[in-house]
Amino acid sequence: MKVTIKDSQILKTVNPEVIQAHLQATGWHETGRIYNDAGAIWRLKKDAAEYEILLPLQHSLGDYAERISDILKTLEIVENRDQVEILSEFITNYPNFTFLGIIMQIATPSIDSLSGEIILLGEVFEKLREIKTQLADHDYILAIQAYQERLPVRCTGDLVKVDNHFILENPHNLLLNNI
Repeated sequence: MKVTIKDSQILKTVNPEVIQAHLQATGWHETGRIYNDAGAIWRLKKDAAEYEILLPLQHSLGDYAERISDILKTLEIVENRDQVEILSEFITNYPNFTFLGIIMQIATPSIDSLSGEIILLGEVFEKLREIKTQLADHDYILAIQAYQERLPVRCTGDLVKVDNHFILENPHNLLLNNI
């Protein structure tokens, strides 16, 4: 089953530099710019076919999300991978992300405050992934309880991808999900 990503909020989070690096690494070539550098045209010859991508270079463009969606459709065909898998490589920052998972590890709290690093495990873009975050005070206490009782937690924050690791910055609204 092929999934087409249409969530404009997710698509708007994709940074054009990340796509550009991917295209360069996979054999695509930039062949021109359009509209005063608002977009770049990329081409690839593969087997007997030629493919073209119009990469928007400015987030402020009204059709930015639609162009990213078009890119995912083209890469899905060229790379024979689903759009969710491709998109998960492109996401570097997803603001106001709500995550549901379990706590895998809790660092020893800081000496001077009730806070520490937490490692969560849950689904991000249809794959199980570890996410690191820093919790303090009441949220840190809730995390300890969730870890001890193996309860799922729900937390909102800004999901950031650094290298191939996810970090939840500005975590808030940590809740225990008693099933």
